[in-house]
Amino acid sequence: GFLEDGILVQDTSQTRQRYLCSWAFPWDVAAVLPTELLCLLPGVSGVLGVPAARANHCLRAPRLFEAFDRCETRTGQPNAFRVAKLTLYLVLGIHWHSCLYFALSARLGLGTDPWVCPTFSSPLRQYLHSFYFSTLVLTMVGDTPAPQCEEEFLFTIASFLLAVLGFATITGSISAVIANLSAADAAFYPDVGPVRRYLRARGAGRWLVRRVARWHQHLRMHRKLPAEQEVLQPLPQGLRAEVAASVHLPALRRVGLFHSWEHEVLRQLVLRLRPQVFSPGEFVCRRGDVGREMYFIREGRLAVVAEDGVTQLAVLGEGLYFGEISLINIKGNTSGNRRTANILSIGYSDLFCLGKEDLAEVLTEFPDARAAMEAKGRELLLHMGCLDTGAEAAAVAAEAEAEQQLRGLEVALEGLQTRAARLLAQLEASALHMALRVQHLEERL
Repeated sequence: GFLEDGILVQDTSQTRQRYLCSWAFPWDVAAVLPTELLCLLPGVSGVLGVPAARANHCLRAPRLFEAFDRCETRTGQPNAFRVAKLTLYLVLGIHWHSCLYFALSARLGLGTDPWVCPTFSSPLRQYLHSFYFSTLVLTMVGDTPAPQCEEEFLFTIASFLLAVLGFATITGSISAVIANLSAADAAFYPDVGPVRRYLRARGAGRWLVRRVARWHQHLRMHRKLPAEQEVLQPLPQGLRAEVAASVHLPALRRVGLFHSWEHEVLRQLVLRLRPQVFSPGEFVCRRGDVGREMYFIREGRLAVVAEDGVTQLAVLGEGLYFGEISLINIKGNTSGNRRTANILSIGYSDLFCLGKEDLAEVLTEFPDARAAMEAKGRELLLHMGCLDTGAEAAAVAAEAEAEQQLRGLEVALEGLQTRAARLLAQLEASALHMALRVQHLEERL
């Protein structure tokens, strides 16, 4: 198949027509021609030789490089593929050098001096010796016999110069792989270096430096990605929603609050979630703080602790949520937008954070979800004793009265608009009548 406007075309006739008209077709035909059959002709085999007659197969090299490029861009492990490709090039280069070394040894005479290949009875033993000799030369290890004649000196010098060039190429390729690995880590995980240098420059305690280092180590070991929003930012809105939904929607569905919510609500919600990882002993929120976010527990355990910060009143696990009371305006809530409990992370906890503005935007678009969340929050406030039913009834009555007054104002406004439309029609009619009278007087004059 081939890509047309970004869509894979798999029609056989179109693929055939495109391939026959491409530049690759004549090269592929020339590469598969059985040119080694020319050696069967009398007198040709002594001049050309089978290896030289098969040189047309090297015309497939551009197609091989094209396949390498496609694999490197589509594989899930591009750095491992680059290392494997570099190893293949290295082995192939040593093989070619060993073939040249054996050809030169055969021309000078096998076993005539210590530098050339010895006269082994097994061809495999001769190839292994040549490959070993080329490995020592191209890796600049040394420990090879000294050349004895001019041809051997020239071949050794050329081999060392080639080894220097190859070593520089290999070093650059390995450096590129390491740089790509570092760039990939920097794109996903925060760098601990600047934070540690800042703490040391400010004279912070070693325990705090170790705590920061352990937090970064936990992110890398468990593959937590706090910078997801920055990574997904270049994607279009629809594709970003699909990616976020495929990654986080299963975990979000485990939250009891969302069991009855529509799929579209969760898709809008998952785009606004921000992952956060809290370390052991860290307070997620404290009682009395102004609430600006609510949290969903993805992994880990959190404790609801008393004012002493030690006594555990309850333990929250995976699939639970907290902090929504401070974000939604529940009538009769005596705590206002303040936190009602101290939440402490027992171990490393992976949470989803949702801001107040983002939650309000989603709930405005989906009133049923807002009603469900308000009902859950009212039930929790009743259980905690933080709901003033009298104030709630008064707020409901005031809201009903305000709604009634608003309807009255709308009716009055509609009446005023009707009267204004009538006056405007009368004014236009009077203006038309006046214009006709003026025209009539002008005609008489």
